[in-house]
Amino acid sequence: MILRHSLLTFLSSLVIVLTSALTARAETESSESKDHAAPPAHHAESPAEKPESSTGEHGGATEPSHATAPAAEEHKKAEVAAAIEPEDSHREIIGLQNLGVSLTERGDWDAGEIAFRQILASPRANRKDLGSALLGLARVYRRQGSFTKAAAVYERYLKDYPTATYVPDALLELGRTQRALGAHQLALTHFYNVINSTIKLSSDNSEHYQVLAKTAQFEIAETHFQQGNFVEANKFYSRLRLLDLAPVDRARAHFKSADALFRGKDFDGAVKTVTSFLEQWPQDENVPEARYLLSLSLRALGRKQDALDATLSVLRTAQSARDPKRWSYWQRRTGNQLANDFFQSGDTLNALMIYQGLAALSSEPEWRLPVAYQMALCYERMRLYDRATTAYQSIVDGTKAVGTDGSKNKIAELAKTPNAELQELARMAAWRLGQLSWHEQTERQLASIFTNGSDPTAKNLPEPHAPAPNIDTNVPSQPTSTPTSNDHSGNAAKASASL
Repeated sequence: MILRHSLLTFLSSLVIVLTSALTARAETESSESKDHAAPPAHHAESPAEKPESSTGEHGGATEPSHATAPAAEEHKKAEVAAAIEPEDSHREIIGLQNLGVSLTERGDWDAGEIAFRQILASPRANRKDLGSALLGLARVYRRQGSFTKAAAVYERYLKDYPTATYVPDALLELGRTQRALGAHQLALTHFYNVINSTIKLSSDNSEHYQVLAKTAQFEIAETHFQQGNFVEANKFYSRLRLLDLAPVDRARAHFKSADALFRGKDFDGAVKTVTSFLEQWPQDENVPEARYLLSLSLRALGRKQDALDATLSVLRTAQSARDPKRWSYWQRRTGNQLANDFFQSGDTLNALMIYQGLAALSSEPEWRLPVAYQMALCYERMRLYDRATTAYQSIVDGTKAVGTDGSKNKIAELAKTPNAELQELARMAAWRLGQLSWHEQTERQLASIFTNGSDPTAKNLPEPHAPAPNIDTNVPSQPTSTPTSNDHSGNAAKASASL
C-alpha cells in the first residue's frame, strides 16, 4: 500500500509539472507572436514618417490597426495552445505506457498495474492507448501468476477490439493463460483461433503473423503433451519438424517428439527418434536428457547390453562446458536409475559397473558415500566379503571428525553438522559390518564343527547377501533384519536432485 501511494503521488506530481510546462510554453509562444506583430502597428502610427495620415478628416485611419492587433494575437495564442496540448498530453500517455512496461519487466507488479490503470482512467487516452494499456495490464497479471485476472482482461480486449492488429497476440497469450488454469480444451480453441485470425488479417505484417501461427502450433502440441495425449503431441511435433523453422526450434520439436513417444510407451519409436536427434543435433541443450531416454527405452525393450553401453557412454562423456550442471544432473539420474534396475533384476555385475562409473562423477561425500554403500551391497551379493567390508568401513571412516593429518576436511565438517542422511548411512554401514563379522565367525564355528564330526545343523547359516536397502527411509536403531531394497534413487538420487 505504501508503494501504491508513493507511485500515485509521483504520477500526480508528474502531471502538475507537465501542466506547468505546457502553460509556460504557451505563454512563450504568445510573447513571440506579439513581438512579431508589434512593428507593423508601430510603423502605421508613426507621425514622423507619415504626418499627413494622422491629421485631417481621415485622422482615424490608424484606429483599425489598434483594434485588430489584439484579436490576431489572441487567435494565434489559441492556435498554439490547441496544437501543443494534444501533443504533450499524448506524450504523457506514452510515458505512462513505457513506465508500466519497465515496471513489469522489473517484477514490480503493483506499480505496473497502477501505471496501466492511470492510462485506462485518463480522459486524454485515445482508443489505441486504451488497447495497449489493456494488453499491458493483462501481461502484468500473467507474469504475476494471477491467471484468472489476466484471462478476464484478455477477453475484454478481444471483445472491445475484435479487428485490432494484436488480436492474434492476445489469443495466443489467452490460450497460454487458460492452459495454466487447467482449461486445456479452451486453450486449444484459442490456439486454433490464432491460426485462423492470422489468415484473415491484412498482409502488412505477414512475417509476424507467420511466426504467431507456428508458435500456436507449438502450443497446441505442448497442450496435448501436458494433457497426457502423447499420440497427438507426437503428431504435431512431427509436423513442426517439417516446417521452415529456426534450427533451435526444429531441434526442440525433434526432441519433444521423442519424449512424447517415450512417455506414450512407444519405446521402439523413441529409440529411432532419439537416435536421429542425437545424430542431427549433437550440440543441442537437450542431448543429456535424450541420452537418458535412450538408455531407458533400450532397457524397456529388453536390450540389456545396449542399455548398459548407452548408460556407460553417458557417464564417460565429458560434461558440456556450456551447461555442466545440466549434464551432471542427467548423468547421475541415468546411472542411478539403470544401476538400480539391474540390481533389482539380479544383474549384479552390470549394476556394479554402473555404480563404479557413478562414483567417478564426484568426490563430494554427499554423493560418493551413498554410491559406495550401493557398491558394497553388490560386493556382498557376489560374496566378495573382503571388498564389501572395505567399502562399508570407508563409509564409517568417512564420517569421522578428524582426518589423518589432524585437519578438518570436508567430510569432517559434514560429520560435525546435523547431516541426518550421512549419519544414518554410516550407522547402516556399521551394522552391515557387524553382520559380516558375525557371518565370518559363524563360518569358522561351522568349519570347526564339521572337522570334529559334530552335528552341522546346530546353527543356521546367515543370509549370504541382501538386497539394496532403502536409504531414503529411517532404519531402526537396533535392526533385527536385513534392510529392504529400494527402487534405485537413495541418497545418490537426492544428491543429484539437489543440483
